[in-house]
Amino acid sequence: MSEENRTTVGEQTEERETATQDNGEVVQLESENGSTKQLSEYYNYEELHSRPYITPDSAIPENLLHLCHSFGYDSGRSGNLQLLDDNTLIFIAGNLLVLLDVSTKEQRYLRSCSGGGIGTIKAHPSKECFAVAEKGIQPSIIMYEYPSLRPFCILRGGTERAYCFVDFNQDGSLLAGVGGDPDYMLTLWDWRREEVMLRCKAISQEVYRVSFSPYNPGLLTSSGSGHIKFWKMADTFSGLKLQGRMGNFGKTAATDIKGYVDLPDGKVVSGSDWGNLLLWEGNAIKVEICRKGGGKCHAGMVQPFALEDGQLMTIGYDGAVRGWDFESIDTADSTGDSGLFELEPMNELLVGHNVCLSSVVKSSQPSDSFICFAQDTSGAIWKLDLSFTYTTPDPECLFSFHAGAIQGLDVSRISHLMATTTLDRTVRVFDFLAKRELTSSRFNQGGTALSWAPTMVNQSGSLLVTGFEDGVLRLLELYDPQRLNVVTGRIPKGDAKLRLKQAFKPHGAPVTAVAYERNGEILATGSSDSTVFFFTVGEKYKPIGFVRVPGPVQALEWTPHSHGENRLLILCQSGHVVEVHPPDPEVQRPGITFHLPELSSRAFRFRSIKSRIKREQEIARRQAAKDKKQKEREERLKESKQPDLEPEDEEEVEEELPSIFIPKPPSPLYFGFYSSPGHFWLSMGGYDSGFLYHCQFSEDQDQDPLQRQDEPFDFLPVLNADDDPIRSFTFSSDRQLLLCGMHSGSIRVYPLQPGDHSLSSMQAYWALSVHDNQYGHLRHIRCSYDDLLVLTAGDDGNFFSFSLLPPEELKKGMQRKKAKVPSPRVGLANEALAQDIEDPAACSIESEKQKLDKDRQRREAELKIAAKQNKLAELNKKFQQLLITNQRLPEHVRLKPEELQLHPCFSEQAEREKAQQVRLVREQMAWEEERSSIALRKMQDWFKDSLSNVVTVVAICSDHRVSTYSLPTLPEHSAQLRHQTRPGWPEGDGAAAAEHGRPRVEPAKDSSMLEEEDLRPLVADSEGVKLGDRQMERLRKAAEKAKQARAKIEKRKQEWAQLYAEKPSENCEDPQDVQAIAEAKENLGDLKLKSDKDFTMPKHLRMNAERKSTELIGLETKIREKQTEINQRIVALRDSKVRLVSQLHSQTQQVLTVQLRLPAHLHRPPPTLPAILPEETPEKRLQFNRATLERYRRLRDQRMQSLEQDEQEDSTYILAQLEKEVGREEGTLSQSASSVTREEEEEEEEEEGAELSELEEELRREEEIRLLHEQDSLLEQIESSVWQFDAELVLLRHQKLLLDWQLKQADLRELTLYQELLLLKEFERREGSMQENLSARTKEEISITSKLEEYNEQLEVKRADIVKLQEREKALHAAFYISLGEENKFEEFLTKVFKKKIKRVKKKEPTGNEEEQNDEDSDDDSDWDNDDDDFDSGSDEGGAALDNVCPPGCVPALFGNTLQLRERRMDLEELLVEEKKSAEVLRKECIMLVKKEKSVKSSQKAAEDDLELVNREKQQKINELDVVVPLRLHQIMFVVNGSVPSDQSPALVLDKTELTRLQDRIKQLQEENNQQKDLYIDARKQYVGLTHDRKDMKVKIKVLEKQCHELMMMKFGREVDLEALQTLSGNRRLEELKQEKLLREAAYAKEIKQWDAKVEEARDRLMEVTRCNTERVLCMTTLMDQNRELERKINASQKKMGNKSQDYRSGVDQADIQRLQQLVKTQSQQAEVLRREIDLLSRQGGQVLPPAQARLPPIIPLPNPTGRTKTRTQGPGRLLSQVKAPDASRQGVNY
Repeated sequence: MSEENRTTVGEQTEERETATQDNGEVVQLESENGSTKQLSEYYNYEELHSRPYITPDSAIPENLLHLCHSFGYDSGRSGNLQLLDDNTLIFIAGNLLVLLDVSTKEQRYLRSCSGGGIGTIKAHPSKECFAVAEKGIQPSIIMYEYPSLRPFCILRGGTERAYCFVDFNQDGSLLAGVGGDPDYMLTLWDWRREEVMLRCKAISQEVYRVSFSPYNPGLLTSSGSGHIKFWKMADTFSGLKLQGRMGNFGKTAATDIKGYVDLPDGKVVSGSDWGNLLLWEGNAIKVEICRKGGGKCHAGMVQPFALEDGQLMTIGYDGAVRGWDFESIDTADSTGDSGLFELEPMNELLVGHNVCLSSVVKSSQPSDSFICFAQDTSGAIWKLDLSFTYTTPDPECLFSFHAGAIQGLDVSRISHLMATTTLDRTVRVFDFLAKRELTSSRFNQGGTALSWAPTMVNQSGSLLVTGFEDGVLRLLELYDPQRLNVVTGRIPKGDAKLRLKQAFKPHGAPVTAVAYERNGEILATGSSDSTVFFFTVGEKYKPIGFVRVPGPVQALEWTPHSHGENRLLILCQSGHVVEVHPPDPEVQRPGITFHLPELSSRAFRFRSIKSRIKREQEIARRQAAKDKKQKEREERLKESKQPDLEPEDEEEVEEELPSIFIPKPPSPLYFGFYSSPGHFWLSMGGYDSGFLYHCQFSEDQDQDPLQRQDEPFDFLPVLNADDDPIRSFTFSSDRQLLLCGMHSGSIRVYPLQPGDHSLSSMQAYWALSVHDNQYGHLRHIRCSYDDLLVLTAGDDGNFFSFSLLPPEELKKGMQRKKAKVPSPRVGLANEALAQDIEDPAACSIESEKQKLDKDRQRREAELKIAAKQNKLAELNKKFQQLLITNQRLPEHVRLKPEELQLHPCFSEQAEREKAQQVRLVREQMAWEEERSSIALRKMQDWFKDSLSNVVTVVAICSDHRVSTYSLPTLPEHSAQLRHQTRPGWPEGDGAAAAEHGRPRVEPAKDSSMLEEEDLRPLVADSEGVKLGDRQMERLRKAAEKAKQARAKIEKRKQEWAQLYAEKPSENCEDPQDVQAIAEAKENLGDLKLKSDKDFTMPKHLRMNAERKSTELIGLETKIREKQTEINQRIVALRDSKVRLVSQLHSQTQQVLTVQLRLPAHLHRPPPTLPAILPEETPEKRLQFNRATLERYRRLRDQRMQSLEQDEQEDSTYILAQLEKEVGREEGTLSQSASSVTREEEEEEEEEEGAELSELEEELRREEEIRLLHEQDSLLEQIESSVWQFDAELVLLRHQKLLLDWQLKQADLRELTLYQELLLLKEFERREGSMQENLSARTKEEISITSKLEEYNEQLEVKRADIVKLQEREKALHAAFYISLGEENKFEEFLTKVFKKKIKRVKKKEPTGNEEEQNDEDSDDDSDWDNDDDDFDSGSDEGGAALDNVCPPGCVPALFGNTLQLRERRMDLEELLVEEKKSAEVLRKECIMLVKKEKSVKSSQKAAEDDLELVNREKQQKINELDVVVPLRLHQIMFVVNGSVPSDQSPALVLDKTELTRLQDRIKQLQEENNQQKDLYIDARKQYVGLTHDRKDMKVKIKVLEKQCHELMMMKFGREVDLEALQTLSGNRRLEELKQEKLLREAAYAKEIKQWDAKVEEARDRLMEVTRCNTERVLCMTTLMDQNRELERKINASQKKMGNKSQDYRSGVDQADIQRLQQLVKTQSQQAEVLRREIDLLSRQGGQVLPPAQARLPPIIPLPNPTGRTKTRTQGPGRLLSQVKAPDASRQGVNY
């Protein structure tokens, strides 16, 4: 906060406190819910806000810099705009909170209290206060009262690093805040009490927003990167908790959600990245809302922000505000599988072009409810009126700022002017003294660098040099337009204007640096394309040339005037530094490029030395510590005064030194500057931050700059900058202040000594956090020309002005209140505007020059080519003339072609070139050739397939013929049906059951928990006792017997289990009967007519579109198969005819050959040879060759010459002529063959005309007979083959006719099926939705049934476990009583110990998953504990000792066994309690599932009824379809009055076979009915007999049970488990114990004898002691008698004596009495001790020693058979005392 503003806030606070003290009242702040907060609880803002850091023990004042103004606006920050009242807006600017007055544009500031920045802000719904959530380590949320701006609440501990968003609920009583990385913690505050109500982790990714539902205070919503989450404040048994459900995007792509609106019914409407709205119901997307035709609601990201007046208001990155109908959105539902709902907006407001709205805040005044303020990420704040009326004003841009990081900043050298540029394509000029913007200019590309020309270049200070991201450099001239009025007479607007003076493009990438040479003669520009361009400075800037550098240029630094030579230091981002000499602007450099390779340069490549510095520092630290220890050791030796003692060397294990580390990739270079000629300072980022490195150029410059590795020769540590490097710097004009801009957005000021170029005095500093600490890197820092103001600009879009003087002194020192704008140049108004470069793809200066050179070279080449071509043309013309002249010469003098060739190599070369060109042409035309061939093949296939090649086979000797079926391609609807599928259509009720298998019962608890434990009484382990052979044999036989008994019992149990398993239940039916009924229902069918109103179609016969289409496809497939089969047979017959014709031709040729050798009168006429007709081979019509094509072309040409007809008729005629010519050629060939044959016959006849001899005649006759037989055989074969072929054709024709009849019926059936399919498709959607509903209900029922069965099985398992535990508990009690034995004197005590209830420590702490269950059981546990307390409180006082102390006389092993059995009992009881609780939970779940099952069944029944109604309606529609059934007259049985009526509608079409079957079935059913009656009578008799037998068996069982009970009581005295008794095997341990018992009894008997002797001795000693004691008692009695006598005499004498001696004597008597009483008391105690010792010895033996006397002889104790505590009464006043045994160790008594 500025000084004057802070002073104002403090003064207001002091005034209010003074008024409070004067009035004697306490001022209170009332909240909306009635709570109050006293003024004394306000925090002191001056103590809270962050302050500058100053190096300790330095003289730097705290108020070194004073904030003057904030010029920027972080428009990219989410939700960075809040409204406090109608005129006050607040937003975050780095570490400041800016309160901006809309009307006056004045600003007030609040600084961050943490110094780490501000995360987010939120105004209270009442606008009485606002929340500022900060960033930093453990940041806080501070509540400021408005308008006093006093902090009165601080909320701590909500997150670790930064807050992302905060929001109040509807009434403002609660505050929700969500943190950022790394915890993402969601916290709900009761902020007035500064208490955390609820908190939990929101999610593990970035959260953009969280808010309360305005309609339900217990609901919250949060959204962020790729998620949305719905929260509920649930009141659980353990208190209020936050429960969150993640939104499920389903089929919709996941998107970042920055805005959403809660609807009154609990739904949520959110935005998306692609511009559509998403309607959320529950935690799933119900529908996606778009515009008509699938258009987007907004272009780019969309954010809903308000719901009012029935409209949902949305904003988008397209700069539009739209209102949507709320009712349509609330009831929206998708109309198809796309999940989209189309809706058009009701109202629309386009704010402007290049506007990107990100947040909107509404006015709180009812009169201005439609007024909103919008945040534009393009750097503006808009005022919008969303009333959408005819009088609605246009959107008003209240403020305009830079958008994005500040790329360039510089100040004027003569005035308080500042110029900035960013990637938002604007250049702005500010008067930072008047705190206002003067002018701005917009260009086509964003600005990346800016420099204000020095005065030596432009004395008026009006020239700006600006670089842009497309590589263009623009010279901008600033002037005052008001002064231009004097020259031109016009009235311009504004205080300043920018005018383009010159534009050129030296680079092809963004310009990153601009610098003027120290004399102002050369301008250097650097770019990220790794080039530096030089220009001459003048009225027009002219290019000199450029040099290339090893990396993208970061900065340019010219040598100062103090250096002798003029050099340019080029700093590259990659760590390279290049120093070049400036080019001479006067030298002319003609050439094709601007590249300047002749410029001398030196290169330096930074190599990291930070790890080595750290290593050396660690070595120095260790050495110092070692020296310190050595010095301390020497001092200790001197103090010990033993100088000769050698010190001991302590071996210390030293840690490994830090290794040398070189970062890869190298650290970025941020800035650098000259220190001296050839030396320069560098500031590095990344790993190498924290130091300033002093570097120099190496003398060895021959190495490649990209491969160099140069290290700094010195370094300067920068305190507290290891992770915060210096990004920018500037010196004051006197170089006494070094101002640094840090990576963290803070500003540092180092005071320097004058002339300190080595920066040795750079130690103490002043630092203040200004820009955002995360992304507000301070890249630009400048001082004003008079060093009174400092300006900073960062990547967060903010730039500030600070004064080095207090505001009061600054105002006094400044003579002007605003900066002076340069006057326009003379003639400026008459100058034409400079030509700008608007095309981003325009060529650079270098590219343009190279392009011009290439154009020049191309033109020269074209001229040379033209000259060569002209020359070649002239030579070719001369050669042609020579050839003509050569042809005119006589042949003998004419030159041959070979002679005309200069050399054969030329022709060979030409042939090679021709072949190469042909190959190239073929390669080029290969693709076209392949394409043409494929197109031809496709066209042939298309026309062949489209032609119906019907093959007609004609008989040879008759007119019978048979033709194939035309098989066109499948119709379109059929193909669609083949590929059409309906996923998810249930095939029946079993579909849902198939998905849900029978659930398996969860396994019970660990079997080890339910196993029978060894309940035998534990006794002390004895040493191994060897058993005898007889005992071992007895044990073996007992074990075998028990094993056989167990096997027998197990077998019997299995038989019983199998018998009970086979036993049917009471409602069970015979499986055979059930199967028979099902078979009957399935096979007999329902003979109701389908037209009946009550007809119900069975489920397995119900038809749908899919099944009907399958049936239709099946019918088409069968039809096609039949047609294909008959076609194959016809084609096979045609092929056989072709073979037959070929065979007939060969046989006819054989006949003719035979007839050649026979006389003519013996010739039989050969049969007429059949020909293959064209219709029999239609495929040959498409076969052609080149000759056919040539003939077709010739015929077409002839036809075209003779006639002019239609193309189609002409083509048909030509094809017919072509066929005729082909036929004539075949006929000509056959005629020529026959003529040849006739000629041969004539020749033979001429030869036969000669006379023959007798022998020759005989041979001729034999030859004739043979030939006649051969002729007849061949003719018979021909006739037989022809007849057989004709017979096959007639048979095939008959079969085809029969198939035609069947196919006609199939066509009729297909037509009916298609009609039914169309009808079913009409019902498909309704039926589908109902079927899906029914399937869902069925699945839900199956799921519930399976769960219910699972829970029932688990419940049965739990009950069985409970029974087992109860049995184990009973067995445990029985084992305890068995361990006690009979007549145990400690039975009552041990039973009490065994049954006692004690509190036990929980074995394990509840985990997170068990916390809720344990909380639920807490009440039961507390009741259980209370019962334990009551039981313990009722026990005797010594009960606490009974658990751990074994009473005297009790066997320790038995006592230990009792304790162990008690532990087992308590374990069993705990298990039993847990099992009962689990069983109760399962029982409740079963009850709930049963209720749910009933409701589901009812809904399922309703769905089935609805589906049945649809099926009936569908069946009625199907019944209305007409079906063609061909009948013959004898099939019609519907006769009325002996004649067939004309109206056959009442008739019923029925299959005759089915009718006959039904008539026979009537008789079968009558017979079956009689059989069933007989079976029922027999079964009834059998049932009565079995009932009597069951009663008799029950009576017999009772008699046997009574006998068994009596026998048990007689033999055992109680009922016992016979199975357990039979399975008892020999117990080896018992036998060992018995053997041990016998041995010990013998040993104890012997020991008893010894003790009896000792007892007798002790008794004798006791008698002696008793006698002595009696004598002493008698003596004491005598003394007492004497005492009484003396007392009597004394009393008598006292009566006679006077009062003087009475007092003295009474005192003496009292002393004597007390002494005697003490003596008696001592003797009584001695007697008591003696009695105790006597009693002790009487029980255990030992010696009796009276107190303080010598040891007496042993006394024989009296026997004590019971072993109980012995008491004795000794006269009146004696008490009964319980005697305890003394220390056994002291008396030597052994147990």
